[in-house]
Amino acid sequence: MFTMEKLTDQILFDVIKPRPKDSFKGTFGKITLVGGNKNFGGAIIMASTAAVCAGAGLVTTCTDPINASPLHSQLPEAMFADFNDDEQVAKLVEPATTVVVGPGLGDDQQSLHILKNVFAHTSNQQNVVIDGSAITLMAREGLSQPAGNIIYTPHQMEWQRLSGIKIADQSEERNKAAQAKLGATVVLKKHHTEIYTDDKVYQLTIGTPAQAVGGMGDTLAGMVGGFTAEFSQHPLQAVLAAVYAHSAVAEQIAESQYIVLPHQISRALPTFMKKMEKGHDEDHIGFLN
Repeated sequence: MFTMEKLTDQILFDVIKPRPKDSFKGTFGKITLVGGNKNFGGAIIMASTAAVCAGAGLVTTCTDPINASPLHSQLPEAMFADFNDDEQVAKLVEPATTVVVGPGLGDDQQSLHILKNVFAHTSNQQNVVIDGSAITLMAREGLSQPAGNIIYTPHQMEWQRLSGIKIADQSEERNKAAQAKLGATVVLKKHHTEIYTDDKVYQLTIGTPAQAVGGMGDTLAGMVGGFTAEFSQHPLQAVLAAVYAHSAVAEQIAESQYIVLPHQISRALPTFMKKMEKGHDEDHIGFLN
């Protein structure tokens, strides 16, 4: 039997600490994101924006060439690669601290080929965030889980496909049993998101209906990727901090907006994280209010 632990803002102060004075971009990890077919380029751009704004040292986006100009116009900090170039993708996946695959990838045969190529080049030393259509493809095609510290970020229907548990039957006990079989971290996106790990189950008790907007999950996947690359010494703590920060920032924006646009969360992250850093030097009780 397990006990569900409620996440609090303490996770932010545990993870987001002042950067060493002798830092350089390599200090904060490399992240390679793969996704964004011809129809869903926005998804990988939002994920990449979140990774950059979360503070990952080097961000490379492998996507359809049609997305290169929009990516560079919106996010000049990210590097571009053609996800149809198997050799180039392999060379970018292999040295990454964290790989994020799935946002806007699609579920056709080309998407499946790209996903298999990514999975063939991950290693046990990496964090691998599997999101969106990558989860759907895994379930549909019966793909084996790749090497790495695997982090799934499904919504409830994607979790149904992967775990075989119908949404109506997705109890904490059944979800934990399915997670244990996978041996991976599962961030189950829902009202009060639940994070299933090998040791514990965590529940996010914050958030707002203003987050019910397309692209919110892509942004979360990018944040999880960015945090696990930047704070790579404690990947599970980094995942928990990313999940909490995602909703904490959204709640602040929702104080003055009816809805929260996903990219607004990303753009607010650097200022938000600076406040967390300052919290190490002062009493941070109520600091997020």
